[in-house]
Amino acid sequence: MCGICGVVYFKQENHVPESDVRRMCSVITHRGPDDEGVYVKNNVGIGMRRLSIIDLSTGQQPISNEDGTVWIVFNGEIYNHKEIKKELIKKGHRFRTKSDTEAILHAYEEYGADCPKKLNGMFGFAIWDEKKNRLFLARDRMGIKPLYYYSDGKRLIFGSELKSILQLKNVPRSVNLKALDNFLTYEYVPAPLSIFEGIFKLPPAHSLLCENSRLRISNYWKFEFKESGLSEEQICEKFRTILGDAVKIRLMSDVPLGAFLSGGLDSSTIVAFMAKHLDQPVKTFSIGFKDSTYNELEYARVIARKFQTEHHEFTIEPNAIDLTEKLIRNYVDEPFGDFSMFPTYLVSKMAREYVTVVLSGDGGDELLAGYDPYIAQKIGVGYERIPKFIREYMIGKLLAKIPPTQKKKGLINRAKRFVEGMQLPSDLQHTRWMMFMTALNREQLYSPVFRDAIADYDAHDFIRNYFQTAPASDDLSRQQYVDIKTYMVDDILVKVDRMSMATSLEARVPFLDHRVVEFLATVPAHLKLAGLSHQKTKYILKKAMSDILPDEIIYRNKEGFSIPIKNWLKTDLKPMMNEVLSPSNIKAEGFFNSDYIEQLKSEHLNNKQNHSHRLWALMMFGIWYDVYIRNV
Repeated sequence: MCGICGVVYFKQENHVPESDVRRMCSVITHRGPDDEGVYVKNNVGIGMRRLSIIDLSTGQQPISNEDGTVWIVFNGEIYNHKEIKKELIKKGHRFRTKSDTEAILHAYEEYGADCPKKLNGMFGFAIWDEKKNRLFLARDRMGIKPLYYYSDGKRLIFGSELKSILQLKNVPRSVNLKALDNFLTYEYVPAPLSIFEGIFKLPPAHSLLCENSRLRISNYWKFEFKESGLSEEQICEKFRTILGDAVKIRLMSDVPLGAFLSGGLDSSTIVAFMAKHLDQPVKTFSIGFKDSTYNELEYARVIARKFQTEHHEFTIEPNAIDLTEKLIRNYVDEPFGDFSMFPTYLVSKMAREYVTVVLSGDGGDELLAGYDPYIAQKIGVGYERIPKFIREYMIGKLLAKIPPTQKKKGLINRAKRFVEGMQLPSDLQHTRWMMFMTALNREQLYSPVFRDAIADYDAHDFIRNYFQTAPASDDLSRQQYVDIKTYMVDDILVKVDRMSMATSLEARVPFLDHRVVEFLATVPAHLKLAGLSHQKTKYILKKAMSDILPDEIIYRNKEGFSIPIKNWLKTDLKPMMNEVLSPSNIKAEGFFNSDYIEQLKSEHLNNKQNHSHRLWALMMFGIWYDVYIRNV
């Protein structure tokens, strides 16, 4: 696990100063505290920071081929590198190390731009081919590892994080207003955009070839939803086999490893398979809250006792969020609004005291239809049959008068959120409950200059495009495809990568083994979401694990990994909110209507409405803007 960066000038007479690459590496030390390596020659420079996981003694990067004409820097893990190595040795390749990095390098020599297809793992890598004067970048199938790039027609710059790219001269720091619109709507910036104009994310399952001053981006892997025809029992058996192997190969490590354990179905499943394959107790790590409606520690303890894990817990209190500015300033170089970044950081920090690698259950909700919005969409179809005047003038107005409760969800909060989502365009389907800005919100919040700049842009178009191109014939599968391509990669995986790497911890995600993804795409939709209750979500996983996990874990309601931010904004975080979102700051930025933000604050503080998502996103942007644009 590492962080990578580099630059190539299109004209060979433009030489890269080694100091430039060193500077790019220095700002991602947290991703790799164990070692630094650079390769600089003429018009190219590549670098990396290493977190030593495999081949501790000889796995330093950059690594070259036998004659020193091809060089690689790599971030991630390749779980089938030993099999690849055996295949390549038979073809005449010679290896000097035991590292997975060298396996990628020789795979590139053998298979060229098709080499990512051979890899099972998570990765972002860059290969410099001196003979062909070519730079080749690639990102893993699911987008577990990040990769950004920037080109101004004279050079190509890349990095695992935006901050590396920003270290070089003449990289503009202007806000991409389309990306900002997306961020405030969804709480994340969707690929290929980044928050900076001109800097892009390489999408998952894509490679970028830079040759003869031209960039060519290619998609090297796709999956489609197509039923296999297997029986329910056969599906369960095959699912257990594939997921079990995905967990097993992710136990490959020369350093201590453990697991995040929330007490939910997905993380409990991962711990169960780990316990089966390890000859020592699994080290498990959980986060809790004093607020009982947010606290799930009791469920994590059930699994810890059943599988006799070495269990560790940490309870978050509001003052723990004092680290907000620390995270934004040091680790989150793009605005990010997901509240759960904080518990993810804190559980990573706790785990890093004991292990260097953890396995997590991320991806299960997208692959198995575990989110509330999937249920809401089914209910919404029936709700729309109710006469409009009843929906708007009776149900809607009645709920608007009822104040939100302090509970995490609860019937009132769920109903208010449901009605709010129903006000968004119906063609957005389930994503209506995964966004936080209506057209009216934008009209009231955005300044005239901001509104005019994005007048021809629709923040929902990328969602609609994925719906239209989804390789599926049923609504649920199309919804899953949208989530896998958007929310999962640009929210969930960004959160896990940045927060774990902030503590120099590697997080592995067995559910996102591409074999698991491809298999679950063959499972009929009714075996994922079998009804309109939480007991009916992730049906096939619950069926497959019914003899392995306790019923109280399998059939409990899904709560989600979040924090009581809506309550903290009224208490401990109120001073920060008032400072960051002060009228003077808002007017200085020039993007928003300060009067409307004052209205949002007032309604939230007086418990008239829950504006926590909107206010928190605005706060995250404000702090980010101070750090990366105003440099204060």
